[in-house]
Amino acid sequence: MVLSGYPPTANAQTDPVELAKAVQEIEYLDAMRSGLASTLEGRTEEPTLETMQDVCKPVGMKAKKLSQDNGWLVKQIATKYRNPAHAPDNLQSKMALAKLEQNPELIGFWQRETLNGVSGTSYYRRINVEASCLACHGAKDSRPEFVQQNYPQDLAFDFNVGDLRGMYAVFLPDVQQGLQEALTR
Repeated sequence: MVLSGYPPTANAQTDPVELAKAVQEIEYLDAMRSGLASTLEGRTEEPTLETMQDVCKPVGMKAKKLSQDNGWLVKQIATKYRNPAHAPDNLQSKMALAKLEQNPELIGFWQRETLNGVSGTSYYRRINVEASCLACHGAKDSRPEFVQQNYPQDLAFDFNVGDLRGMYAVFLPDVQQGLQEALTR
């Protein structure tokens, strides 16, 4: 695993234990995604909305739970998205996607940022396309019927195995700022 951008200042305000925990949780999340997607391998029937709810939805729900349980902001972000909520929503996320696209060997990296006026550290971790992903993210014309009907603005197709599908973005607010916010509640 290649990690980059872990500058000495990254742990000046962000708890190093939280940084390590974020990496571990995102690795678990990606393993969950990969395991669920592998259930599509060898199937002959076309994926359905129920398939998506069994394979994709649990990953999004787990990301949401990580945010709630840890005070982080955890998102899945992609340039070629199906869900508009996964579109890059700021310059940092666009630049992070570009960095991952330009460096295929780069698995993840840290970056100091200010998000909505809050200082912290972001962890960006790549999501690569696996063979099982192509059942729904392969050629545009071979997308499952439920995708074509339910996602008319879909951009998440024409991928190949190994392509950058997107990334997990985790924002960890600085410890001092988090403590101040907790005390003012």
